[in-house]
This record gives sequence, C-alpha cells and structure tokens, in this order.
Amino acid sequence: MRNDYYTVEQIASMLNIHPKTTQRYIREGKLRATKIGKGWRVTGHDLSAFVESSRNEATAADNRPIRSVIASSVIDIPTVTREEAIRIMNTLTASLNAKPAELGQTSLQSQYIERENIVRVALWGDIRFMAIMIDTIAALTERDEWE
Repeated sequence: MRNDYYTVEQIASMLNIHPKTTQRYIREGKLRATKIGKGWRVTGHDLSAFVESSRNEATAADNRPIRSVIASSVIDIPTVTREEAIRIMNTLTASLNAKPAELGQTSLQSQYIERENIVRVALWGDIRFMAIMIDTIAALTERDEWE
C-alpha cells in the first residue's frame, strides 16, 4: 500500500491557508502529522480526515465559523445533610454524562466540604452547557425542597 506524504507548504497551498496556520493545526493536534527530519509530513489519509472534520464544523449563514463561548464558574451550594450533598453531586454528574455531544468538551468537579455543609462545584464549558447546569442547580436547590 502506497502512502502519499505532503509537506506543510503543500497542504497550505492545497487548502489556501498560510503555512503557519497548517503548523498550528498540527501543534494543536487537529491535523495528524509525523516529523521527518526538520519538517512535518502528513499522509493523504490524515489530510482527508482533517478536511472532512473541517467540513462538518458548524458555520453561520454567511459561512463564517460559529464561535463557541467558553465559561467557567465555581458554585457553593449549601446543604443540610450529607445525603442531600451526595444527591446533588450524583444528579449533576448524571446531567454531565447525558449532555448532547454538540455542547463540546466540558468539565465538572464537585466536592462535599462537610465542615461547612456545602457542595463546591467547578464547571467549565460552552456557555449553553453552563446555562443548563446552572438551571439544574437552581432546580435542585429551590427552598421548597430543603424544608
């Protein structure tokens, strides 16, 4: 089986982008490449996979890429009992695991701080993910449920 290898300059020319942009894609891991000598080489298969994944990225009506807004937050949730803290952490973890793939990479870390009776939640991700998770926390902690 024959593998065609392309240089950074050849790829930049084919895709009508700057060679430094091609190098950035390689550095960020978006375009798989192998270092041969002092230069990078990309197989035809890896180039095809990169082009296909680029085509599948969302674009606006005027063909500009849609930018993803990323947010982070630390939220302290007061709790009454250890069981309530565990229920909140389990529900948030389940919400994270059930999120749609289009919300991209996300992160949730939670810990129960017993001496303060709080659940500390650290969230990171797309702004839509953050809104969903904050709404979930609001629903879990409404005053009626505490009493």
